[in-house]
Amino acid sequence: MSERLRLERVYGAPPETVFDAFTDPEAQKELYADAPDWIVTSACDLRVGGRWTIEFGPPGGRAALETCVFQVVERPRRLVYASSMRMPDGTTVDTDVEVSFDEEPGGRTRLTILQRGFPTSRLRDEFAGGWPSILDGLGRVVAERAGGARGRPAARPGGSGTAGR
Repeated sequence: MSERLRLERVYGAPPETVFDAFTDPEAQKELYADAPDWIVTSACDLRVGGRWTIEFGPPGGRAALETCVFQVVERPRRLVYASSMRMPDGTTVDTDVEVSFDEEPGGRTRLTILQRGFPTSRLRDEFAGGWPSILDGLGRVVAERAGGARGRPAARPGGSGTAGR
């Protein structure tokens, strides 16, 4: 049986702002760079059948490469894509990801990520450990784009995540 991961975060901006920040190749450095000197490149063809690639890692090290193929693109409410992540050690992890952007009162957005298909709980937990920093980075991008306090994440800094079957 495959393992799944669910994460939620609330941002103080409308779904259009959060959706666009999540998919913007220019914003990926803020989302994926674990340190200021990390190298991050991204390209996104945001359409059904389009590819989204994100390569990231420290300088001089082997980078991770995530390649996604969009199955559903419903801006600004929903994305569904197949993800293939080549880890720095050369192994590959294939998962299915669904991201929803639900409008909440006060011009806020609840982002929910459901990632399915992890072959082991260890890999699921490894990915669960990486998502919070990505979602924190998204919060910084959203805050900048929304202007001031409105764009700050409304959820606690670590967000919430659950792992399970």
